[in-house]
Amino acid sequence: MNGYTLVKFLHVSGAIGYFAAMCALLFGLAALRRARRVEHVQVLADLVRRLTPLFVSSILLLLAAGLSMTFTTWSLQTGWIAVALVSLLLIVPFAIATVQPRLRVIAQLAREAPDGPLPAALFARTHDPVLVATPLTSSALLLGIVFLMTNKPALPEALLVMAIALVLGLASSVLIARPLRAIEQGNATDAAHMSEAGA
Repeated sequence: MNGYTLVKFLHVSGAIGYFAAMCALLFGLAALRRARRVEHVQVLADLVRRLTPLFVSSILLLLAAGLSMTFTTWSLQTGWIAVALVSLLLIVPFAIATVQPRLRVIAQLAREAPDGPLPAALFARTHDPVLVATPLTSSALLLGIVFLMTNKPALPEALLVMAIALVLGLASSVLIARPLRAIEQGNATDAAHMSEAGA
């Protein structure tokens, strides 16, 4: 074992950690959408927000190890590395900026609401379509980055891979969100009636 293989192991470990956190986030958000009581949302919102340290540590490890290999073995002028790095630096801040504020609002509303059926405002927040689109699109883009890491294509092919990943991520978000929206429009009415009944 040499220094490069150790750094490569850390790089892969960071990617695995990030995917693990993303999978846990997706399951947590799916559970939030199914929650029908305030106390359930309180627990789930807290659990989902606790994933932040795993996200941060994984992305820092992924970046640090990747940059180390780039400067010691590869180069920033290598096409697929540049595309992967820029993509990662765009995905992470965007995901944080779109998901974290919404989770904070959900947690705050859940803390302020009395136990019982979900108020209409909290129900709407847990069914925000952005909480479906952002994780799914980010996951697709991360898979695109993994493809770049394993296949090391030239710059044009690397750009094409990430474009395809973006389209697939957005398309999967639309395909999943449409049937969910139809179901949840009916459920929203039920939740409002339950909230009024519990008042």
